[in-house]
Amino acid sequence: MGFEVGTASVDDVALIAEWAAAEGWNPGRTDAQAFLVADPGGFLVGRLDGDPVTSISVIRYGEAFGFLGMYIARPDVRGRGFGYRTWQAGMERMSGRTVALDGVVAQQPNYRRSGFRPAWTNTRFEGPPPLADPPAGIRLVDARAVPFDALAAFDHRHFGAPRDAFLAAWISLAERHGLVAITDAGIVGFAVLRRARDAARVGPVFASDPTVATALVSALARESGATAVAVDAAGINPRAVVWAQSLGWAPTFETARMYTGPAPAIDTDGLFGITSLELG
Repeated sequence: MGFEVGTASVDDVALIAEWAAAEGWNPGRTDAQAFLVADPGGFLVGRLDGDPVTSISVIRYGEAFGFLGMYIARPDVRGRGFGYRTWQAGMERMSGRTVALDGVVAQQPNYRRSGFRPAWTNTRFEGPPPLADPPAGIRLVDARAVPFDALAAFDHRHFGAPRDAFLAAWISLAERHGLVAITDAGIVGFAVLRRARDAARVGPVFASDPTVATALVSALARESGATAVAVDAAGINPRAVVWAQSLGWAPTFETARMYTGPAPAIDTDGLFGITSLELG
């Protein structure tokens, strides 16, 4: 039968999430369900004699952008070229698009050889959630209660591409909470916490300033009962790392956001934490 790369099944995507957890990436427990919604054909799996051994996610957003993640080879088959063949299949699916990824340090030289260039560093910070109330004039509401077109526009502003189907799943799946910070003028913050094997993952964290970001994380932790949180702070916003450090959180993991072409225009001043390493 040999080695073949094809579209992943629902069961395959669940297995890939287990592989990601084994790599120490600590994905949210229900993240895989949102990943499938983002682009049903966007997960590929490599099978060796019918057995899944490699994976890659190549999610297409809009007409010109895509995000690559979940590039994993099962440890027992590494060094045999199966991972690279899976990579080639994934990149073929992204042909003609600017592609982004969040690359772990060990793989960044390989990504450079494939045409990716670093744009900024993400640092995962972990620690106990802060205790803080929202600033005066700001109220926090359930993300599911906000007009979806307004929330989608705010997300697009900070991500750089429309992803409405993914966003709808990201705020509504089990084992997660999403909050939006609102003033009379409109949305000024948005964050989602989802349960994970270790520290609860919080992403995105989009906010007009650090006090709003802190209030969102604090309220999400209270709602969920989380005693430890993890945020992937985006180094392109200098305030993000300073904010995470000011809360006493410790850096535990590092990746680099990399692109094959021009980075999409985004509101970097409001980007305190990326949504996920797997889908951007």
